Amino acid sequence: MNFDFALVLVVATLLTAVGWITDRFWLAPARQERIRQAGAQFAAGIPEDTMVQLNRVPGWVDLSRSLFPVLLLVLLLRSFLVEPFQIPSGSMLPTLKIGDFILVNKFHYGLRLPVLNSKIVPVSDPKAGDVVVFKYPKDPSVNYIKRVVGVPGDRIRYQNKMLFINGKPQPQELLAQLPPTSPRQLLLVENLDGVQHQVYHDVANPGIVGEWVVPDGQYFVMGDNRDNSNDSRYWGFVPDELLVGKAFAVWMHWETFFSLPSFGDVRLID
Repeated sequence: MNFDFALVLVVATLLTAVGWITDRFWLAPARQERIRQAGAQFAAGIPEDTMVQLNRVPGWVDLSRSLFPVLLLVLLLRSFLVEPFQIPSGSMLPTLKIGDFILVNKFHYGLRLPVLNSKIVPVSDPKAGDVVVFKYPKDPSVNYIKRVVGVPGDRIRYQNKMLFINGKPQPQELLAQLPPTSPRQLLLVENLDGVQHQVYHDVANPGIVGEWVVPDGQYFVMGDNRDNSNDSRYWGFVPDELLVGKAFAVWMHWETFFSLPSFGDVRLID
């Protein structure tokens, strides 16, 4: 079962908001009125135990007062500013490793309503080379991360492990053969419309061949681990309404629960 944290956060914020509002505008004034009336009955002051009784707050109200400001702040930050994600697979190697914790700019492509993901304030559009987080079109409850290689109107061709955009090949330069003596994988740097980044090619994998035209309002995405990525070459385009945000930094690496988190590879994402 997929856990929709955004929905849970919204519901929790709304419930605690109800408790906070109820106390602020009804229960708290009623407590103050009871204390005022009791004060008139005790010339020497209200006894401590009586004051405690008069000022008692229901447990659910006290919990709401404590949690509402925190939940509201988290909701606003997570929905409109920055959201953290962990990389679960190797489809973006060598750019992103399994266990990398990344930060995603939620407003780079426009402000969206939480849960509904409807854009309310457009800001900018994805460009070729952007690393984006989006909801998987075949199962929107799952988040994917890939690199944008095609924007609306582009003609994308992938042949002999070379990417062509509108007929123009995107240059690749070999950096290393891994391992050097009997290579199973090639490490290359690709210049994607001016954005340089590293990619992997598997030597034994012939690679998929295909050509696609990107429709309006949609994007063509690929993983940097080109022969080990489930991306637009296999399931199609990413609609704009499924975009979550632009990944811009790695802030921690924590591969397994039993390993120690590392902050030695903090960096911006190319």
